[in-house]
Amino acid sequence: MRTHYCGQIDASLVGEEVTLCGWVHRRRDHGGILFVDLRDREGLVQVVFDPQALTGRPEVFRAAERLRSEYVVRLTGRVRRRPEGTENPALPTGEVEVLAASLEVLNRAEVPPFPVEDESEVHEDLRLRHRYLDLRRPTMQRRLRLRAQVTRSLRRFLDERGFLDIETPVLTKSTPEGARDFLVPARLHPGCFYALPQSPQLFKQILMAAGLDRYYQIARCFRDEDLRADRQPEFTQLDVEMSFVDEGQVMTLMEDMIRELFAEVLGVELPAPFPRLTHAEALERYGLDRPDLRIPLELVELKDAMAGVDFQVFSGPARDPRGRVAALRVPGGAALTRKEIDGYTAFVGRHGAKGLAYIKVNERARGREGLQSPIVKFLDDAALEAVLGRTGARDGDLIFFGADRAEVVNEALGALRVRLGHDRGLVEEGWRPVWIVDFPMFERDEEAGRWVALHHPFTAPQVEDPEALVRDPGAARSRAYDLVLNGTEVGGGSIRIHRPEMQEAVLGLLGIGPEEARGKFGFLLEALRHGCPPHGGIAFGLDRLVMLMAGAPSIREVIAFPKTQSGACPLTGAPDAVAAEQLRELGLRPRRPPAAEGGREEA
Repeated sequence: MRTHYCGQIDASLVGEEVTLCGWVHRRRDHGGILFVDLRDREGLVQVVFDPQALTGRPEVFRAAERLRSEYVVRLTGRVRRRPEGTENPALPTGEVEVLAASLEVLNRAEVPPFPVEDESEVHEDLRLRHRYLDLRRPTMQRRLRLRAQVTRSLRRFLDERGFLDIETPVLTKSTPEGARDFLVPARLHPGCFYALPQSPQLFKQILMAAGLDRYYQIARCFRDEDLRADRQPEFTQLDVEMSFVDEGQVMTLMEDMIRELFAEVLGVELPAPFPRLTHAEALERYGLDRPDLRIPLELVELKDAMAGVDFQVFSGPARDPRGRVAALRVPGGAALTRKEIDGYTAFVGRHGAKGLAYIKVNERARGREGLQSPIVKFLDDAALEAVLGRTGARDGDLIFFGADRAEVVNEALGALRVRLGHDRGLVEEGWRPVWIVDFPMFERDEEAGRWVALHHPFTAPQVEDPEALVRDPGAARSRAYDLVLNGTEVGGGSIRIHRPEMQEAVLGLLGIGPEEARGKFGFLLEALRHGCPPHGGIAFGLDRLVMLMAGAPSIREVIAFPKTQSGACPLTGAPDAVAAEQLRELGLRPRRPPAAEGGREEA
């Protein structure tokens, strides 16, 4: 139906006749001559309907007069240069225009519920309800084109290095990995259910046991969990696994892939190699295991300096083996008002902190006389000198403190560091990737009284003896690695357990006994007993990665048809009730929630 896309019309086509199809972006009447901006996925081009040029074909001009925004049309015309002084340098097609000779309206359009032709703010629910209109907007089209470029580049890189693109099942067995499964009733097996995969983890390990050596997949994954800006109930990840490798080889290859991706798609050169931080170092310096290295603020340890002070708020956590006292220097922060400091105090309170002590450094040379703070009187000279010296405080700075259990201090000051970096304009330009390594193998769930895996139960520990692991699980470190980019975790992986004895030991530490292990993971354990090689891999959150590369505020902005934060789809109305007949076939009955006032549950 067409010879060219609208965005392809340029000066090389001057004098040629072209046929275009697309949507009316806008129409303008300039003294009896009509100008129509025609849009398709490649861009815009200006089309001119001139009555003099259409002599003998008045019906074409009359049809053009009736055009409205978002009409779908097909037209033919000749490309010509725009008159001098009317060029539009903001458009790739801005040197030329198309003088129309014919016009066919392929479909009319109702008045859209929001402007498609500009980038005005529109409520997200309205955008998602009319996603077909939202996706016509230039910004959304650019983001989806970027996503396609990203997946094309990743596939090419892996294909060229001998990886096989292999699909794994979407209907599988429920083997919870930390989030709730989406369950699918199996009609042919009454009372039984499939689960949608939270990841292809077990299947890709089976592929390594099968000798396929290098696997990848752009996989759809499903987790029935609470949502936020970077979470969706269904999401996409680049899943990679390889045999006969160690963690260094996996990380080096994946670095090459990400560097090549950014160079090819964004024209950005990332550092080589990526820096690496241990999990413990990341927490000590940044409070988080996903630090944004663009922010030049760091936490400073003061536990030893505060153990002897008379200020119980500091000395208590300093003497507690599980406590921490840390400081965060804010350059120029002495200019913060009391109201602003109170705002930051409320902010850290949402992260578990009981308060936010501070010292304003007005004139450091004057000693404690040059400091402004309600807590200075409780600190001796040695403690104050430790604070000022270790933080490198200068005149005009402000120092915030955290004192509590280490995890509370880390979370509160880590979040405050990020907030201050953005509020104070301290975030540096560019891209700062970092690997986080040497994670603890387990965390202790005190409420449940048991160990939980920090990553997942198939991650290999750094110790090779199962008995040594069982003797001291709290000291064990894993062979896991996360890739963090500008404060967002974009990929996580590990070397996997490939011996059945170690896998059974890890499952046992997690409270999964032999019988339960056979029921949930028997097929994996059986595969490990039949000569499974050492192997490892990684999964990248494709939605998050594209979100960062596109500069979008959430992953919903780079997914064609996302769900809302409540897990609903405004476009289709999903989730929705189904017919009673369908439920009867599945042997199911809906269970209605209890009424708000004194109602009873009905089966």
